[in-house]
Parts: sequence; structure tokens; C-alpha cells
Amino acid sequence: MEIDTPPSSSIDQQESSSSTTPKPNTENDKSPLPVCILVLGMAGSGKTTFIQRINAYLHSLHRPPYIVNFDPAVHELPYPCNVDIRDTVNYKQVMKQYNLGPNGAIITSLNLFSTTFDQLLTILNKNEQKHEHFIFDTPGQIEVFTWSASGTIITESLGATYPTVVVYIMDTPRSSNPITFMSNMLYAVSILYKYRLPFIIVLNKTDIIHHRFAIEWMNDFELFQQAIEQQHTYSSDLTRSLSLVLDEFYQNLRCVGFSSITGDGCKEFFDAVTDAKQEYDQVYKVEYDKWQKRREKRDKQKQEQDLKRLKDDLRDDGDHLIGHKNLNDIEDDTDDENDDESEKEDNEEKDDKQFEQYMKKVKH
Repeated sequence: MEIDTPPSSSIDQQESSSSTTPKPNTENDKSPLPVCILVLGMAGSGKTTFIQRINAYLHSLHRPPYIVNFDPAVHELPYPCNVDIRDTVNYKQVMKQYNLGPNGAIITSLNLFSTTFDQLLTILNKNEQKHEHFIFDTPGQIEVFTWSASGTIITESLGATYPTVVVYIMDTPRSSNPITFMSNMLYAVSILYKYRLPFIIVLNKTDIIHHRFAIEWMNDFELFQQAIEQQHTYSSDLTRSLSLVLDEFYQNLRCVGFSSITGDGCKEFFDAVTDAKQEYDQVYKVEYDKWQKRREKRDKQKQEQDLKRLKDDLRDDGDHLIGHKNLNDIEDDTDDENDDESEKEDNEEKDDKQFEQYMKKVKH
């Protein structure tokens, strides 16, 4: 497939501009790494407007973030974007060439983009001394980060390189329905336990309805049960059962009320990000380093075992290597050939004698 890649794509521009940037000094090398904020959420939950608001908030503090857009189907972005997937992958061309619908084309576009994710990491590395936050906008197709390969590549690559926080945006007015609230929580818990990165739930659109009810439902199981009792359907019965399972999930969950219109909750959100970064350093990074050491140890042991097996194969019966024949076997083969020739000569002499005797009898 031919991916539409303009000559002046954002990745190429970033690489060319970054190549002239002088290397940071030793003091800068000791500065903390920027925090990656990966913004996820259902379609229409307000991810893009949320990023617009926190971008404006950080600019007001003179701490501009570095923003990456992963949504190939968005028409316009209300914020300046440093790296844009639309400059690398043509969403409409993917949909046309692969005969895909809108959702399938978005997932395929992200899969194609993830094959060049190492280039994005290189760009981020060159800009990590200039920014405190890397913010990533994602499409509303949440399945990208629940089962698609591209979501795993993006999340694990960022988590292995930088302090990474997953931010799940919830539509607070729609989540006032207990069943919709439980559906959102199931998505959130599936993403949390899939990647095990520090997690923040942002209850967006609090300018329409306050998020107090959601906090109470998380903290008080009986209040949530009372809200469900008004409905008697299969989905409500299932929601009632699932609420017992998710009770432990709520205990250590960071929840922040936020309004992308008024800007309420910006400070509380970045306080939660700071707390999540500490969790990354103390829990996730420690566990990841242990896992990396165990993996390196397993790879080293496997390499040593393979090398030992090869040496044993070379040592044992070394004369029977492919293309080489034992000299004793060659001598035995020669003796067998000589015996066969002698036996053949004896048989010929015997036949000659029998023929001569037969001829004498005929003459007489």
C-alpha cells in the first residue's frame, strides 16, 4: 500500500529542525523526564476540548506542552499540534484501498503509524529538555487501546521510555445513568489492568452537571444500588452484580471533576498527574526494571544453553559431521569392494570351466 506522505510531513519537519538543536549540557541531562499524558475516552466525551483547555492552562503558566495527535479522521484541531498523524497516513486513502468503513480505517491507520513509532520516540527524545508534558490525543474508537496492536505498541513504548499517565475522559451528563456509568467503568478497568500504568479518570463537562453523584456512587455501594433499583431489566441486574466486583477498583482510583468550557479542575488535574508520576517512579518503573532484568537473564541463559548445545554437538562424534566420512569406514568399504571383485572373478572362472566341460561332452 502507498501511504500518502507529503514531502514536508510533520515528522520530517521535526527531524530536520531538531537536527540543528545543540545537545543539552550536563545539568540539563539531570533534569526530570517529561510526563506523557495519554488521553483516552469514548467518542463525544470531550477529549479534544479537554486537551485544548489544559494546553491553554499550561501556556498561561509559561510551560507549553508538546502535543501529538493520533486521530487520523479529525477535521480540525482547536490547538497547535507538534506531530500530526494526518501528515503521515491518509485516512481516506486507507479506507478506499482496503475497502474499510470509518472505524476500521481509523484502526488500520493507527496500525500503519505504529510501524514508524520509533521515529516519533526519536523526536520526543530531542524535545524532552524543552517541555514538561507530552500530551497525546486519541480517536474515539476506544477499541484501539483495548485489543488493537497499535494501542499496545504506543502505550508500552511510552511507558518504557517516559513517566506515562493514562487519562480516561468520561462524559458526566451521560454517565448520570447508572448503566452508562457502569459501562464506562468497565472500559476504564479493562484499560487499567491491561497496561497497569498510573490511571486518572476525568469527569468532564461538570459545567452541565456536577460530578458529585459519581464520586458518591464510587464511595458508597448502597447509593449506587438505590439508583439501580428503579430499573428492573437484565442490564440493571448485571450492573448490580458488576458493582460488587468493581468496589476494589474504586478504592485507589484518582477522579477529577473537570470543565473544558470554564476551565474548572485544571489545577486539581495536574495535582493528580504529579501524584500519578510518583506512582510511576515508585511502582511501575520499579516493576518494569525487574521485568527487564528477568527478561535479559532469560535471554542470556537461553543463549548460553544454545551455545553449550552447539559445542556438545561439535565435540560428540566430530568425525560424523555432514560432508565428512570416517577413514575406518572408507577402509572397510575398500575391503568390501575387493572381496566382491575376487568373488566375481572366482565365479567367472567357475563358469568357464563348466562351459569347457560341456563342450567336451558335446564333441564326444
